[in-house]
Amino acid sequence: MTRAVGSTKISRRGLLGAFAATAVVAAPTYSKAAGFLRGAGDIRQIRMHNGRTGEKLDAIYWIEGSYIKDVEKEINYFMRDWRRDEVRGMDLRTIDIMAAAHNLLDISEPYLLLSGYRSPATNAMLRARSSGVAKNSLHMKGQAADLRIGSRSVAQVAKAAAACKAGGVGRYSGSNFVHMDCGVVRQWGR
Repeated sequence: MTRAVGSTKISRRGLLGAFAATAVVAAPTYSKAAGFLRGAGDIRQIRMHNGRTGEKLDAIYWIEGSYIKDVEKEINYFMRDWRRDEVRGMDLRTIDIMAAAHNLLDISEPYLLLSGYRSPATNAMLRARSSGVAKNSLHMKGQAADLRIGSRSVAQVAKAAAACKAGGVGRYSGSNFVHMDCGVVRQWGR
């Protein structure tokens, strides 16, 4: 059974998952990202908003060892290339890093998503405008996100992401954002 809600379809399983998520939302959070990323808990949640589209996402996307497929689709759509309205499956390892870093910051404020998936055309356009855009950016593979949190500095967000020891972390202090990806563990920027 699937019902359309606005432009989102919700399956019976997804709805049951959402109810289950409500029941476990009070579960303890994790103070160490490494344990969190190893699946040491019952739930994983991601909170974001997008200033370009006005959309908000506050979703539990993993419960008791399983990703919730319907929520994955919501994340993929939310993190789409808004310039071209193109959607790609996001690598859930990046979402896990984002969620773990958010937990380490111990805040409820959502991330401001500046860039998630980028189509090759969008990446080429941005690269023509800035030397800071990689030719083979992980954004084009759905493996990276550029994020900001208003109540935390770039250094604080980058430190939390780096503590995960699970991918790349770029500090872009001049533009006030942190790049997180699930690629090779590395750090750059200031």
